[in-house]
Amino acid sequence: MGDVRVAAIASLTPLEELDLDPFLVDTRSQHEMCARWAADKGYVVTRQLLFYGLRPDHLGLWADVEAGQVDLFVAPNERVLARALTSVPEFSAECERRGVRLETAGLDEPSYDAAKKAHIHRRLSMPTAGYDGC
Repeated sequence: MGDVRVAAIASLTPLEELDLDPFLVDTRSQHEMCARWAADKGYVVTRQLLFYGLRPDHLGLWADVEAGQVDLFVAPNERVLARALTSVPEFSAECERRGVRLETAGLDEPSYDAAKKAHIHRRLSMPTAGYDGC
């Protein structure tokens, strides 16, 4: 079998929740965690998905699966999945029904100090001002 193709799921959590749960807001770190998990297994991330409260039967979740471009979904952890989707159990059942694996990376989340939170805030609040997050 060729490369396992992975769709990495991140949660699109409102910036207002940065102080409450910075990892849920930090989509870049969520996708990096999924990419690290995939690379450690020799898999290839072919899609980076970003959702907030998406229904498990939404066509956007399944288009790449149906096109044969995704073999499994990975999210950083259950918290991210719970925020990204309206129902993790329904999504898990749909994955099983379609024969698509669902994994969580389960790696350590980064630590967030005031400077890192400020960096995330700038990156997410000024995307149209040309700020690229560097």
